[in-house]
Amino acid sequence: MRLTDRELPEYIYYECPRCDDVTEHDILKARMGRDNITGTFRCTVCERTFSDSIRIPRILEVPVLFSDGTVTEKTATALEENEILSLGDEFNLDDGRRVSITLIESADGVRRKKELAANIVRLWVKQFDVLSVKVSVNDNRKTFPVRIDAEPDDVFTVGMVLSFNSFDAVVHAIKTRTRLVRKGDAEAREIRRIYAKKKPKNYAIMDFEEDADFDESEYFIEDDEDGF
Repeated sequence: MRLTDRELPEYIYYECPRCDDVTEHDILKARMGRDNITGTFRCTVCERTFSDSIRIPRILEVPVLFSDGTVTEKTATALEENEILSLGDEFNLDDGRRVSITLIESADGVRRKKELAANIVRLWVKQFDVLSVKVSVNDNRKTFPVRIDAEPDDVFTVGMVLSFNSFDAVVHAIKTRTRLVRKGDAEAREIRRIYAKKKPKNYAIMDFEEDADFDESEYFIEDDEDGF
């Protein structure tokens, strides 16, 4: 979620002193000011939790060269100035097309594998049709991360069973870019994370009612090295 409107976002990028890097921070409780967010934040990498007032980053319009086969076109994307972008990162253009970064041009003329958005003068991207959807699986003792490949328009539904090599997992809730889905479905292109309960493959499919209890904190896990 970008900070292009005045709604409180779910997360913000901020420099974590423990990680010594700009990382994604969950916003646990906060209020929006004119140019800052004051509240309690948690680093999704090291789990450091703190209260502070964080300046809202400026929104930059970065030129983008989009390639799809032999066709190349110019467009642009909005980035928060303190975002870190890397080769291979995926995002949606404004028209909904899913793309992956293939080249980053920085202000000093050097092409880098990783760069701060404020230093980027142009992004090269290509059409990206297969997504890697994040799934947090809870087995009643711990929560662990897995991923599942999907096309952008694949639909995931609360109550459906995801099949992995050694276990199945029943989708309990779906976190999209704008809301938490407790009943219903969402397309893969909109999903930030799927929450699921592990079950042996011979168990019956669980049925979730619209008002079923769901505690997102039960599924919190520390992100792994590849940015899960």
